[in-house]
Formats: sequence, structure tokens, C-alpha cells
Amino acid sequence: MKLSALMVQGCTSDAGKTTLVAALCRILKRRGVRVAPFKPQNMALNSAVTIDGGEIGRAQALQAQAAGLPPRIDFNPVLLKPTTDRQAQVIIHGHAVTHLDAQAYHDYKRVAMTAVMASWQRLTGEFECVLVEGAGSPAEINLRDRDIANMGFAEAADVPVILVADIDRGGVFAHLVGTLDLLSPSEQARIKGFVINRFRGDIALLQPGLDWLEQRTGKPVLGVLPYLQGLMLDAEDAIAQGEMDKAPPRLRVIAPVLPRISNHNDLDPLRLHPEVDFQWIGPGRTPPPADLVILPGSKSVRADLDWLRHQGWEDYLLRHLRYGGKLIGICGGFQMLGRQLHDPLGLEGAPGSTQGLGLLDCETTLEPEKRLSNVQGRLNLEPRAAMTGYEIHMGVTRGPALARPLVTLADDRPDGAMSADGAILGTYCHGLLDHPEALIALLAWAGMKDAATVDLAARREADLDRLADAVDEALDWGRLDGWD
Repeated sequence: MKLSALMVQGCTSDAGKTTLVAALCRILKRRGVRVAPFKPQNMALNSAVTIDGGEIGRAQALQAQAAGLPPRIDFNPVLLKPTTDRQAQVIIHGHAVTHLDAQAYHDYKRVAMTAVMASWQRLTGEFECVLVEGAGSPAEINLRDRDIANMGFAEAADVPVILVADIDRGGVFAHLVGTLDLLSPSEQARIKGFVINRFRGDIALLQPGLDWLEQRTGKPVLGVLPYLQGLMLDAEDAIAQGEMDKAPPRLRVIAPVLPRISNHNDLDPLRLHPEVDFQWIGPGRTPPPADLVILPGSKSVRADLDWLRHQGWEDYLLRHLRYGGKLIGICGGFQMLGRQLHDPLGLEGAPGSTQGLGLLDCETTLEPEKRLSNVQGRLNLEPRAAMTGYEIHMGVTRGPALARPLVTLADDRPDGAMSADGAILGTYCHGLLDHPEALIALLAWAGMKDAATVDLAARREADLDRLADAVDEALDWGRLDGWD
């Protein structure tokens, strides 16, 4: 391909930007092109640890995998992790530098843009093609000043853009025409064509609309991508709620949808498992009976624990354990299981302390230095099982419960805790369930012996290939190849 850079922007959030960039990364890798993903600014609570010791959005780690690369901080130089509706932790080149509200971050964008362009220069100097993902919509009028995520970056880096819209949610022509109309003349000229995502049905019925769109805008439709049922790829932030076809379940598992839930993709292996009935339990919904409850990660642990109590989860968990149920806490969920949570510096909200659930004899203090590491080791269950994962946390947990660690890491460092009766597990290791051996061991501990093997990594690779096949067939490559 002659194309050295291309940016995918969307009419809305969840239009298909992440999946299209991932597909293009895999397609170009197959063709022998040295390609890399790039997202200037991301706002997400799902993150991954990079090979160079930082963190980036989980979606960019997926795109890196599609390109055959380990994740790097340059793939997502600015990451915003919301702690409240008004404030976010600001991560620059993989490391947290400050907490800012929206207005303060608007003023900070000049600094952030310097980081963005530094990463951009490094990537374009190394790779034949860099595929850029925008954020949200480029037509957000209130965010256009000092924009670094969409057209502000495209104009600064002089990158061509394709605009993607989701036909499954309806209004696709209004989305495309309206978005184009709200851009400046130079930005309109930068858009080289449209991609329509998630189409199902007879494309002949869509053709009159495509003809009208091209005539109205003067821009080509570069492809109509099919709706791919059951695609299992890491979500940028949204929690997948779709039902999956399964045989009658052998194990019932539930998890609360915390207001500031983070790295919820930890539980994807359970959603995928053919013998597990897994449910996310949203606000206002009474938790149903379950064999296993998992408290996931959180970016605002004390506030999310208060929310759990308000929703009635504390009484539910005590009853669940009293009747023989099992409980796992991951990262923030692990911290909730202890006696106290301390945030003396106000790193995730107002300074102070909150009483924990008191189910493990330990307490946690949030400290400024965030631990970021990819890990491997073994579960201290019988039989001992291999595990892999990653740590992203600011909490330091201490107490007698840690004398019974759940995991022994490869450097002989203990992680997490197990209750004396074996009913409660806690860990800081995200991705614990991704390893097939660890998943089988934890399912056996929860009561499901001889569970089927699920290899999430193999499934992710297969779905990336499936996605790339579909996009490769649907795109008009003749129109793409001429760009330089």
C-alpha cells in the first residue's frame, strides 16, 4: 500500500472505530506491511500494561495484537481514566501525572498535544503505515477548541480520514451527512470516504441510499461491513450485555456493574464459557442466587463500595457466603473485601477512609505510585495451576490475610489472599481467568469439576482473523490504494 497513515473517525461512540482499525492492522500485517495502531487520546477504564512499563487503553493493546506487536505507550500517549463524572486521572506516555477536572484538562491539552506529537513522530519514523483511531465524534462542537483526539490531530499531522457509522442503531445517513456538515471546509476535504458498519440484510436494498449519499456529499462509500454475530474482542469501555447461545449451565456467576468499573474484560472468559451462566447485574436490579460472585476492578473504590451498599449488595454477599457461595475480588474488588480503605491524599475522591466489607483481615491505603507490571506465576489452589496477568493499582494492602496468598508470582512475590475457610479469594492480578489452566482451577474451586477448556487468547486471534476476512472482502481497496 502507498498509504502511510490513515485515521478512522466515527459519527458516534461505538460506531466501529476500534474494530475497523484492528481489522486494518491485521489485514496489512498479512500483506507484509509494518503497521502500528495509534490513538492520540483515549478515555477508558479498561487498560493494559505495555512492554515498556506503562499503561494504554485496552483497545490499543488489541490493535497491537492484530498488528503482531506487543503494546507500547506510544500507541496511546494520552489516556484519561475517569474517577468521577467531573474528574479524571491523566496518564501521559503510560504514567499517571495528575488528576484534572474537565475545564482544567481543556487548558492542559497543549501539554498533552506535545506528548501526542512526540509519539506520532516516533511511530511514523519506524513503521510503514500508522492507523489512527479517533475518539467519540469529530462533530462535538463544545470540544473542538484545542481538540487533540479527532480533527485537531488530523489537521496537525496532515492525515487523511475515513468516517465510519453504525447502521444497526439507525439513522446512518443522517449521522454521516450531519457529521460532515458540522466540519470546517478543510476538515471536510480531509474525509476521503465513508464506511458503514454492522449491516445485515440484502445490500441491494441499501444501494439507493448509498448512491444518494455519494451524490449528496461527493464522497465515496468505501465499504459496507457486515454485522458479525458473537465477535469476542476486548471492549474499549462498554460492557457487552448480549446473550450467547449455551447449553444448560453448570455454574451461575454474577458480577455488579460498578459505576467506575475498570478492566471488566477480566470476566470475558466466563461470558464465553459454554457451561457458565454469567450475568452482569446493573443498578436497581436485585442480585439473583449464584454459585460465584465476582467483585471487579474499580477506579473509585470507596465510592463504588458506597454504591454497592446502597444497592443492597453487602447483605446479599453475607447471605451468599452463609449459604455456601464463593466470592472473588479482583483489584478494587479485592480492596473492598478488607476491613478499611484509606485514601489520605484524595487520589480517587475526597480524602478519608471507608469501612470495607470486613470479609478479609486486611486493609488498603492508596499511594501515589501506581504499580504497573505484567506477571506470571501459579495459583495456590489444589492442584496448583499456572497463571498470567497484569497489575494496575495504586493501593497497597497489608494485614494477616495476606499470609495465605492466592498467587505466588514468578519472582516469589505473593499476591492476594484466601480466607481461612477457602470461600473467599482476592487478587490484584487482572487477566487471571485468561489462562486456560487457571480458569479450570478456579471453576473447580467454585464447584464445577472437569470444566471445558476455554482459551481466550486463541479465541481472540480467531476473531481477529474472522474480522479481518470480513473487512478485507467488504472494502473497496482500489479506492484506498491511491492515497499517499
